Amino acid sequence: MGYHFASVLLLAIVGVLFVGALFVVSALLGPRAPNGGKAEIYECGEKPIGKAWFNFNPRFYVVALIFVVFDVEIALMLPVALVYKSWVGAGHGGFAFFEVLLFFAILVAGLAWVWARGDLDWLKGLTGKPRGEKNSESDLAAG
Repeated sequence: MGYHFASVLLLAIVGVLFVGALFVVSALLGPRAPNGGKAEIYECGEKPIGKAWFNFNPRFYVVALIFVVFDVEIALMLPVALVYKSWVGAGHGGFAFFEVLLFFAILVAGLAWVWARGDLDWLKGLTGKPRGEKNSESDLAAG
């Protein structure tokens, strides 16, 4: 048993030494030509335009999360689809089909909930009054 731990420890030590050696070789042999252009920020090789801090619409975040949920669903359903024939041959086809159907029903219920909340609507109207706008007397009497 100790031999197995020793081999893992040896591998870890060799890995750390290898990475350290690469850092040292890079520091010794790497080019040293600092200039202002190398310190600039860029994105995908393009020079930045405008400020880095801007208002990011949270709808992008919600849509991205919904995409990730359904992407994970495909990743979880593919292995089941690949082995389903062998499960049917082993007599577990009905149970496997029920599990897949239940999983899919949960996802459809989640999609219906997101849709009902209006998170899939790209353009939403504002409800209420903008901040700073005073209520009129008729609004105060009604509310």
